[in-house]
Amino acid sequence: MERQSVSLGELVEGWSPPASPAPMVLDGLYARLEPLDPSLADELHAANCEDLTGAIWDYLPYGPFELAEYRDWVGKMAASRDPLFFAIRDKATGKLGGVMSYLRITPDSGFIEIGHLNFAPRLQRTRAASEAIYLTMQWAFAAGYRRFEWKCNALNVPSRRAAERYGMSFEGVFRQATMSKGRNRDTAWYAAIDKEWPVLKAAFETWLDPANFDARGQQRRSLSDLTRGILVTRDPIFDS
Repeated sequence: MERQSVSLGELVEGWSPPASPAPMVLDGLYARLEPLDPSLADELHAANCEDLTGAIWDYLPYGPFELAEYRDWVGKMAASRDPLFFAIRDKATGKLGGVMSYLRITPDSGFIEIGHLNFAPRLQRTRAASEAIYLTMQWAFAAGYRRFEWKCNALNVPSRRAAERYGMSFEGVFRQATMSKGRNRDTAWYAAIDKEWPVLKAAFETWLDPANFDARGQQRRSLSDLTRGILVTRDPIFDS
């Protein structure tokens, strides 16, 4: 008997697993991502202390830290390869302002995640902060990854909004995904895929172009406006 046609998914041809990221510098117009190193701990801690409320730690599974504790944490994270941490330097000021990492690095399946984002007040809402995300996406897709993921606590509305601003489509909420600091955490999932990257890359480059900012540094076109049409699905919490 002749077998009925069965849908098995799109055949992926001409693709091979990319390399895992190694400690490296990612250099842009506004941001420089450097391998996290214990020698950077004191400057990063000083930047974190500019947040007098401690809010930058609310949705992270660790922190806030005293200086000695932070030095120890940076030492451990600097030695890790998954997560692989970067320190973020704002090239306009020359100062460090935060950290971020690749994690759940899975070359055989072609996906990689960005996370552990911790931006001190001096880095928040800057061109350098947005370019840091772009630089990590650019490296991942250029290396051959097929999928770039962003996950956050479902209660973290600013992070959910940022994911969409960066052109990552909402994929759902995993209920009771984990525990964080003794509390339940539902996790919201977002991702961009390689087929979307050419258009997404052009959107980022349009926004990052110095010509997109006036003499006062105000943007002429927002990144959200440039990426909105790329989203396959939007987060329903922003529909109301």
